[in-house]
Amino acid sequence: MNYIFKSIKGMHDYLPQDILIWNKIENILKKILYSYSYHEIRFPIVEKTILFQKSIGNTTDIIGKEMYSFYDKKGINITLRPEGTTSCARFVIQNKLLYHQKQKLWYYGPMFRYERPQKGRYRQFYQFGIETFGFSDPEIELELILLINKFFNQLKISKFITLEINSIGSIAERNKYKIKLKKFLKKYINVLDKNYLRKLDQNALRILDSKDQNIQNILLKAPRLIDFINLKSRLCFNKLCNLMDHFNIPYVINYNLIRGLDYYNDIVFEWKTNYLGSKNTICAGGRYNKLINILKGPNIPAAGLAIGMDRLLLLIQSLSIFSKNIIKYDILIFFYEKTLKYNAIFLSEHIRNIIPTLKVLLEFQPIKLKKIFKNINKYYCKIILFVKDINIINVYDIKNKIHEDIKKKNIINKICNILQL
Repeated sequence: MNYIFKSIKGMHDYLPQDILIWNKIENILKKILYSYSYHEIRFPIVEKTILFQKSIGNTTDIIGKEMYSFYDKKGINITLRPEGTTSCARFVIQNKLLYHQKQKLWYYGPMFRYERPQKGRYRQFYQFGIETFGFSDPEIELELILLINKFFNQLKISKFITLEINSIGSIAERNKYKIKLKKFLKKYINVLDKNYLRKLDQNALRILDSKDQNIQNILLKAPRLIDFINLKSRLCFNKLCNLMDHFNIPYVINYNLIRGLDYYNDIVFEWKTNYLGSKNTICAGGRYNKLINILKGPNIPAAGLAIGMDRLLLLIQSLSIFSKNIIKYDILIFFYEKTLKYNAIFLSEHIRNIIPTLKVLLEFQPIKLKKIFKNINKYYCKIILFVKDINIINVYDIKNKIHEDIKKKNIINKICNILQL
């Protein structure tokens, strides 16, 4: 029996047509980040397990059952990173980037969690993280929100996404609230399943973000976290709301919104969509003022967010935001007969050398011009060049549906005219 090798469950392959869209998304975001003066960093995909245990919280699902942890050959317990903020915090502390200076950073790459795979939730998934350090006022949250809104506007998906915000106070305030919430939920213990009973016992806050409508109906009567937070946190939250109103940013206050990581405090936010089923969060983040100090760094404020690139790709594909006939090449080069093959290779290299920004594909087998025009809609390019003989090239402008014979020496000028270079 022949064994067919397949990818590991929950870890996806992405096809060239997926990557075309993915690259388009990345390029838009990178240009926006550049305009806001954020700098790229890179760090390893593995860290010491204790780093995540210390920062994320022992009662979270991530620490409890989702991490890919193992011992290396020297007996050190290491983990494939389940999220990026903790690694970024370790990075800025270790590299001494926080002393008497502020930082605005971004990173991108795969994260790993051992979850039950389903649409929009994979065991290897990609996140685009944006983190800020040294900014204490809510204007930095405003900047993060403005940045992401600009990103979604340029992707033309803003009307399919809702921004939800909340203030979750400090760890001490959340602990007080947990006692009240737990006491309230115990009245409904008969309707809670094993999973919710476990959450009630370990951390009742984990029930607040339940997707179960029956649970949500119960929570309508529950005490609100916002009523337990201090005046400074409330004023900070109100200031952000006023700033967003000033910039005409639509948002919804969701008093049950929490984050799945214990290091967050005060302002948190999520962008959600109704087009991906239950796994509907596209982007999320908030403030985490204590994380750097928890990891033995200076006592410095911080805020950030992460974009789930897999879910964002799913959303864009489900909405057909980008044409399926997305341009794959700038120029396709064909030739009429075998004797012209090396002329075609020379032409392709000449174009790449003179205009290196263009994507040029050379077909290595001879083809008739008639066959090219018969299949013209399948090529997804801007220009087709057909080498007819040593000195003559037929140029076809796809957009304007114009083709003409051009001397080889004039081909660069012709390409520049068509593409307006």
